[in-house]
Amino acid sequence: MGFFLKLKEGLKKTRENISRKFYEAFKAKELGQEFYDTLELALISADMGYTATENVLRRLRAEIPAKKISKPEEAKALLKRILLETIDYEIPHYEFPLLIFISGVNGVGKTTAVGKLAKLFVSEGKSVVIAAADTFRAAASEQLDVWAERAGVRVISHSEGSDPAAVVFDTLISAKAKGTQVIIIDTAGRLHNKKNLMEELKKINRVIDRELPEADRRNLIVLDATTGQNALRQVEVFNEAIEIDGIILTKLDGTAKGGVVMAIAEEQNIPVYYAGVGEGIDDLIPFDAKDFIDAIFE
Repeated sequence: MGFFLKLKEGLKKTRENISRKFYEAFKAKELGQEFYDTLELALISADMGYTATENVLRRLRAEIPAKKISKPEEAKALLKRILLETIDYEIPHYEFPLLIFISGVNGVGKTTAVGKLAKLFVSEGKSVVIAAADTFRAAASEQLDVWAERAGVRVISHSEGSDPAAVVFDTLISAKAKGTQVIIIDTAGRLHNKKNLMEELKKINRVIDRELPEADRRNLIVLDATTGQNALRQVEVFNEAIEIDGIILTKLDGTAKGGVVMAIAEEQNIPVYYAGVGEGIDDLIPFDAKDFIDAIFE
């Protein structure tokens, strides 16, 4: 199945949630308050968030007269363009060696996302190693081993309770020795003590800066799409610690509120790199803003 078809199928619940409301809005006889109210309800019900929704409607109200649009149906293409511009970020191409630093709270599918991301790079012909730096969660390393075996990549791990920075150090030494192209670091998802989290991340950063300063580094946070607006708070906390470059949005196929993509882009100014649209190992796909908007409106 192609990427667009996977995304379209994954967004089925979101599309069904807002399609009826879109239909009600665009079948209106005129571009009056009823049209805008119905459209606002559609966007907010998809968990797009108040800020993003208001900004989209403000632009729509301003551009409709300027483009001499007179009927609601004619405004649909304009709405699609505005939504696309909200989430369409230019993500720099990867350089190698590439180091992807994965963060996120427990329960969002972080370890699973790491395994799927590794498989994606393998399918592109890249060599991959994973650092099992989540040494605090029971059985985290064993879970990662299962996904890594399925992806066909190496994992560097220590015993439970070990120093995460030591795991990262050993992984980088191994990657340099073998000329590995992609290093993925899986970290603990702890938020209960932000000070400890910050110090742990700073220590790992020092190891990376010392051992592999030339790497193209991307700090990605894993978010569960089904948590909706709660995901925004997670981005805020981790962004303070490690300056998030992008997002891996999991379980997009399990929610009727996929509009959270727009909320994150509008309020946090951070792009979505990958989207999880199924449970299979090949169901983590590079996020494409145009495909996302097209899949919602299809």
